[in-house]
Amino acid sequence: MERIPILQMGEFLLVTIQVDMHDQLALRLQDDLTDRISRTSARGVLIDISALDMVDSFIGRMIAQIASLSRLMDAQTMVVGMQPAVAITLVELGLDLPGVSTALNVERGMHVLRQRTLRS
Repeated sequence: MERIPILQMGEFLLVTIQVDMHDQLALRLQDDLTDRISRTSARGVLIDISALDMVDSFIGRMIAQIASLSRLMDAQTMVVGMQPAVAITLVELGLDLPGVSTALNVERGMHVLRQRTLRS
């Protein structure tokens, strides 16, 4: 079965989505991420969606759910690389992503995660 790789960078986990997301892949990613946060005590999760041209309501809700689960496990979630069309689609769908911070790119996202974890 197809899986999205999860890389560990110190106290953070990096997920770079390079394939079209479908529902089963999103569910597997959620399970894999929660397991990995638990095993590594990661303080942050950075999800790079720069390769995604489209996000449907299910994938948007999955991102929000991943952020919620991460927060319960004391890890912050940062989504980076959102294409303008993806942002417009999320707004048009009326999706709110509580607990999900965003940044322009991976470098800026990692910087923000480091700053936030230093304060907590």
